[in-house]
Amino acid sequence: MRIIFMGTPDFSVPVLDALVDAGHEIAAVYCQPPRPAGRGKKDRPTPVHARAEALGLEVRHPVSLKGVEEQEAFAALGADVAVVVAYGLILPQAILDAPAHGCLNIHASLLPRWRGAAPIHRAIMAGDAETGICIMQMEAGLDTGPVLLREATLIGAEETTAGLHDRLSDMGAGLIVEALGKLGSLVPEVQPEDGATYAEKIDKSEARIDWTRPAVEVDRLIRGLSPFPGAKCDIAGEQVKLLASRLVDGAGAPGQVLDGLTIACGTGAVEILRAQRPGKRAMEAEDFLRGFDLPDRIS
Repeated sequence: MRIIFMGTPDFSVPVLDALVDAGHEIAAVYCQPPRPAGRGKKDRPTPVHARAEALGLEVRHPVSLKGVEEQEAFAALGADVAVVVAYGLILPQAILDAPAHGCLNIHASLLPRWRGAAPIHRAIMAGDAETGICIMQMEAGLDTGPVLLREATLIGAEETTAGLHDRLSDMGAGLIVEALGKLGSLVPEVQPEDGATYAEKIDKSEARIDWTRPAVEVDRLIRGLSPFPGAKCDIAGEQVKLLASRLVDGAGAPGQVLDGLTIACGTGAVEILRAQRPGKRAMEAEDFLRGFDLPDRIS
């Protein structure tokens, strides 16, 4: 098929590769514009931009798709379908209607649960037992369109957003290739409003750990916010990011260091498996503890 691909971050790259490997023709790749990054604050292309150029594909990165000129340029590509995954711009109706088969979105949740910007983070933070990928026919509403294909997966007891992100990206790549192969025979499943939830964008203010909360909630927060923005606490006057954890037996005053990097919570305890001091690389617990004397209690 002749496809317009629309995506921006690392999550989208395996999908682009899968479409190319499956033999589809990529008419153009749309992504967010390069933005200043790094110490020199030089414009850096997005992961999809870099990958598309390496593949020899045409790259477009308009700031907006609301203008008539951009919409006409999009329609002129004569695409059979647009595949959209973590693109980052609202698609006007003229864009949604331009490809012969419309625009298909790869969404990292089991819709209608976790519509919105941060479905992977929110699923872990909420303690969901499973999540998955949905291939959705896009419409004007936010992640409200009918679902063409879905695949579920269990969330591991120690899984972080980083790990689940990579698994779901690969799942999405496989599922969109399958969906395109069946396009025209798939029966759209209208999303029920019952059970719909919204995955709001993660705010850095959510990252502060409250050790008075039950261990199960603290563990979910740590895993759900790893690697970004990272759940934070104060240890010996330093703001430390906690990046991996698991539930363990233990009891004590909230924030009390029980053993190694095992910390008591309001009820129960968590063992910290990976952490990062300011200006340092992320380290496994054993390396983190070398040369760093923990106080009896952290906040």
